[in-house]
Amino acid sequence: MMRTLFMRSLRSVAIVMVILVVIADMYIASVISLYDPSVSESLAVMQEAMPELFAAFGMANAASTLLDFLINYLYGFLFTALLIVLAAYLSNKLFASPLKDGSFAWILATPCSRSSLILTFVVVEAVAVALVVALCWIGEVAFCEAWFPSELDQRGLACVNGGLFVLGLFVVSLCFAATILFKNAGLGLGIGAGVCALFFLMGLMGSVGEGLAWVANLSPYKLFDPYSLAAGSADAFANVALLCGAAIGLNALTVIVFMRRDFSL
Repeated sequence: MMRTLFMRSLRSVAIVMVILVVIADMYIASVISLYDPSVSESLAVMQEAMPELFAAFGMANAASTLLDFLINYLYGFLFTALLIVLAAYLSNKLFASPLKDGSFAWILATPCSRSSLILTFVVVEAVAVALVVALCWIGEVAFCEAWFPSELDQRGLACVNGGLFVLGLFVVSLCFAATILFKNAGLGLGIGAGVCALFFLMGLMGSVGEGLAWVANLSPYKLFDPYSLAAGSADAFANVALLCGAAIGLNALTVIVFMRRDFSL
């Protein structure tokens, strides 16, 4: 791995990462502020009256604890959508955009192997996902402890965010692999981001429409089950391991294609 390229690439995406985290933490604070028994009962009544609307935003389950409340209102829609935005931005900033404007030629001209170059980008993306998930996690803990001391299941939240990190790795790996696979990096980026968004919509369709559960089952996002992870389900951890394996496989494919590809710059 190239340390200089790693630090330069990470700095180049830092501002947008901070913006995404700030927006997420603002939403997290708003959600946590709603956690109140009387408000929760009102939300439950609204959920019974409009189940399709709540399901469309990944809020189909009743929340009986603070952790359940967080999972219901954060992990079904906000965090998954955030990861897709992050994946598209990273793939564009680190590869598609430099290839389009010709600046990628300077990177290829460095006296380093192609394997070192692509592995550096893979590590940058993994670190970026880890930082975003970790900062959102810190925001959750800070706001929960400030308003509801000792009510949050820290172990369960750690398991959920561990799964979220792996989901993020999968989404980023898929988007980055598509960008590398196609000679037209812009087209590849669009396809990669589009597939990620399609998987996301498949999960929402499976939650909203009657008889459409099979659609959600076709999406890899189905392997990320925050409720089961919080409960410590062995099957949930096994599914996350499958997601991790898929991310590793996509990254391996990216490395192989990058090392053999003839760039026209």
